[in-house]
Amino acid sequence: MPHVLPAGLEQVFALQVMIDHVRLFTAELWAALNGRDGPLVRLMRQDVLYPVFQPIVDLKDATVHAHEALIRGPHDGPLQSAETLLRAAQAEGLLYEFELYCVYLALREWGQRRQPGRLFLNISAHALERLVAVGGTDALARAMRGLDVPPRLVVLEITEHERVHDMEALVEVARALHAVGLSLALDDFGDGRSSLRLWSQIRPDIVKIDKYFSGDISSSADKLKTLQALLQIADVFGTSLVAEGIENEADLRVIRDLGISYGQGYFLGCPGAPVQAEVAAEAAAVLRDSRVAVMPEQRHMARMGQLRHLSLIHAPAVAPAASNDDVATIFLARPELHALAVADELRPVAIINRQQFMDHYATLYFREIFGKKSCLLHANMEPRLIERNHDIDELIGILTSQDQRYLSDGFIVIESGRYVGLGTGEQLVRSVTELRLEAARHANPLTFLPGNIPISLHLKRLLQSQGEFVACYIDMNSFKPFNDHYGYWHGDEMIRLLARLTVAHSDPQRDFVGHVGGDDFLILFQSSDWRARCERIIGEFATQAAELYDAPARQAGGIHAEDRHGVMRFFPCTTVSIGAVEVGRAACCEAEDVATQAALAKREAKMAGEGLYVLPARALALA
Repeated sequence: MPHVLPAGLEQVFALQVMIDHVRLFTAELWAALNGRDGPLVRLMRQDVLYPVFQPIVDLKDATVHAHEALIRGPHDGPLQSAETLLRAAQAEGLLYEFELYCVYLALREWGQRRQPGRLFLNISAHALERLVAVGGTDALARAMRGLDVPPRLVVLEITEHERVHDMEALVEVARALHAVGLSLALDDFGDGRSSLRLWSQIRPDIVKIDKYFSGDISSSADKLKTLQALLQIADVFGTSLVAEGIENEADLRVIRDLGISYGQGYFLGCPGAPVQAEVAAEAAAVLRDSRVAVMPEQRHMARMGQLRHLSLIHAPAVAPAASNDDVATIFLARPELHALAVADELRPVAIINRQQFMDHYATLYFREIFGKKSCLLHANMEPRLIERNHDIDELIGILTSQDQRYLSDGFIVIESGRYVGLGTGEQLVRSVTELRLEAARHANPLTFLPGNIPISLHLKRLLQSQGEFVACYIDMNSFKPFNDHYGYWHGDEMIRLLARLTVAHSDPQRDFVGHVGGDDFLILFQSSDWRARCERIIGEFATQAAELYDAPARQAGGIHAEDRHGVMRFFPCTTVSIGAVEVGRAACCEAEDVATQAALAKREAKMAGEGLYVLPARALALA
């Protein structure tokens, strides 16, 4: 007696009917389901599972580019979400059959609705390989057209529950699918299962970035750097990116400004049975807004101080058994060497200072008595060892340590514990100084606010967006006398006070706060109430800065100190002046012009004594 499929499952394998393998496959399926009556099987028989569709948005023009089909169970049942359905499929041993069922349901519904745009369908690599093996890609394409869904509008989104074991087989499947007009996407890249090798080999048209990297990206410099790196990889492979999990305005603005093509998430549109044809209104307003995102910056000094950028002295190392005569021969042949490393099979054990050694070697009878003896006799057995990946904090620690022998002996550079070369104390001091200066250009070491390089980059982004913004240059009045009178430690405290107030009275999503250096700060406002924010900074700073003075100075309203010409005079308590320049949409100027005019406005404000001075709009146009 021939087997008859349950009503719901018969619909599932309409795909297989169309690819002329119904007898073989239905027999296989019946054997798999025979005698089973799990919760998922019952739902499939009843045909009560249904697809919902979540929009995937084009972030450049704020339109719906595609929809992803997601399967749901009955609202009042335990198997409502996709996660619970998948767990049930695994428990009942029907993962492949369930995946194929979901593909069919989504295609059937999409075809009946005759919706425009592309359709993303989730399917595992294993299920995709097996489906193609049953009937081939041509038959699969015919089946989709039979359901009124053109293959060119279908994106098969590979979701990995476990790593791909046969990569070559999947690569062949990908080529065959591309040949019949189907597109491929790689889902949840970066979650630990989807690998860069998979991306490289199957060359998907689209890669969907895991929501971990999109969530809170507006406040995570590390996530920002990750997405920037992925954009570079995508450019190499010719792949479009979709940022998943966009849940708020701030994250959307950053992702848009990064240049990622597409986005998906509840802020853009929720999954629903009615197909959402337009981007959610609040998200569309963000995408059409000309204001640029304030990119998150590292809140600590950049770890840039690696010795890989330091010119090493490539010098031979001698073995512990080498004689003093051997060392002398090397020093005489290499007059430029300040020292010589002693290494036991590339493991440094000592350093020999050239000057000290040659002074001993030149003494009377030294060669006759000690010439053939071990070179360790006059070696420093506790040499300073520096790994090539030491960062700036560790290097500074060396400079300030009690053991200062590195100034004369130099140091030994190692990599993974192996000797690679020598360095001098002068090189170390110069390297640390240069690296600290370079780091300060990115993040001020006192306030940890962005330095001149991030300021310039953000200013250029603002000008390129052709939006409106205001550049406010902030400087302290009578700060030098306070700094001289109370000392640099109290001066730093006042600078940090101004840093805290500028940040507190700026919108972190719209306004960029940078520390130019010393007591100079720059705020690039996109907030419309920037005047009120500046006035609050001025007022609160005057009140709180006065508390940094001693009681007699507060009572007198200032201090007596020498001016720049050495003349003793009275200076009032420190306040701030802010010079502002408004930049309009039609402004055709360079970042340097804006910075120059903001500094000019600041000078006018300081000449007035304190407060806010706004440069006339025509001044920037004439710059």
